[in-house]
Amino acid sequence: QQGEQVYRMAVKGAVDVILDRASRIQTADGVREINAKDIEKIEKQNRDFSGEGLRVLGFAYRDIPLEDGGKLGESLANKQAPVLQMEDEQDLVFQGMIAMMDPPREESMEAVAECIKAGIRPVMITGDHKITAAAIAKRIGILKDFSEACEGAVIDGMTDEELREFVPQISVYARVSPEHKIRIVRAWQERGNIVAMTGDGVNDAPALKQADIGVAMGITGTEVAKDAAAMVLTDDNFATIVKAVENGRNVYRNIKNSIQFLLSGNFGAILTVLFASLAALPVPFEPVHLLFINLLTDSLPAIALGLEPHSRDVMEEKPRPMNESILTKSFLLKIGLEGLVIGVMTTIGFLMGYRQGGAALGSTFAFGTLCLSRLVHGFNCKSDDMILFSKKLFNNKYLIGAFGIGFVFITAVLMIPGLHNVFKVVTLDGGQFLTVCGLAILNLPVIQVLRAVRKGWRKQK
Repeated sequence: QQGEQVYRMAVKGAVDVILDRASRIQTADGVREINAKDIEKIEKQNRDFSGEGLRVLGFAYRDIPLEDGGKLGESLANKQAPVLQMEDEQDLVFQGMIAMMDPPREESMEAVAECIKAGIRPVMITGDHKITAAAIAKRIGILKDFSEACEGAVIDGMTDEELREFVPQISVYARVSPEHKIRIVRAWQERGNIVAMTGDGVNDAPALKQADIGVAMGITGTEVAKDAAAMVLTDDNFATIVKAVENGRNVYRNIKNSIQFLLSGNFGAILTVLFASLAALPVPFEPVHLLFINLLTDSLPAIALGLEPHSRDVMEEKPRPMNESILTKSFLLKIGLEGLVIGVMTTIGFLMGYRQGGAALGSTFAFGTLCLSRLVHGFNCKSDDMILFSKKLFNNKYLIGAFGIGFVFITAVLMIPGLHNVFKVVTLDGGQFLTVCGLAILNLPVIQVLRAVRKGWRKQK
């Protein structure tokens, strides 16, 4: 206030918006009418600042006499809180601008590179100036060419179909409104993509709700944004999202490895029983054998595979289709091939025992071979890559422990006479026990070689 007669209203905002509403400019010599040369000079300086990745705010003011202030003057005269209208922010006096540095986090560049390598498309949606947004996006690797940046006004006249075809070409959206954000998210979803949206403000809430995964900032985020989001970052760090993707992919891989172990082992047992039935031979397994297998040699390695150490190489895989079943054709073929190998080894053991000592010894051979084969097969299921001569073979202490416990128990069952009646087995001598162990251990190199051959064939194809 000046002499209780004039109210001075200060305004800040985007430089171009302030200029549109300014009719005068403050200089060292006082206030005068703004002209085209002034506007050109201000816009050039704004572009220069923005090109350096700086965020620019323009400042202006307007003196409003109380008697001419409409509702504003009336509220001030009655000593009430000011009531501002859109029409009050006109006829402004431009004062200047401030450029601020909001540097990206050091880990942002690495996180963006990880996203791109993992088949994840990072897109920047911001209210900043287009040049500023493009400069920052290029610095951290989101933007390759300036043609990939646009302002929200560009999509105003687009239909939903046109926007759906437009979004793959753009990596940076500047000067956007909440409506723009939700339309961009929806356009990506309509293209069949899983969309994650990050934000912290009230204006981000609709897009956070629309996205498949809304991620709000826990430190700077508003309560509205947090309520609309599915996940809240406690450190406001984009790299944390990438780490969450890595963890999720590792968990999914470990679940698949456990399923692969269980199904391939069971398939091997089924093939052995099927062969014996077709060949009119005695049943290879007693009910107690199957119970022992399910309780010990199935459960412990499967749990251990679920605890397999996480690997960063999952970020080199492309995202799987959102409607893809866990039992894909390739996965089922892998289970079938590995189950076949286990079944062949178990059948060989059964036939060797049957020819040496009849049905009881054959059943004992089959039981011992299948149990040990499944324990050994746990190491095959650690990874799709060759692990036979790598450190990865022994990097899971839980799997090693499961193998050790299982080996001790099956050895006790086969070698301790007091347990033979309980588990319906006969005593094996040292040579027979080594034969069973050898057949079981053969599963590891045979499956590893077949896996390498299959992978090489797929690459050639």
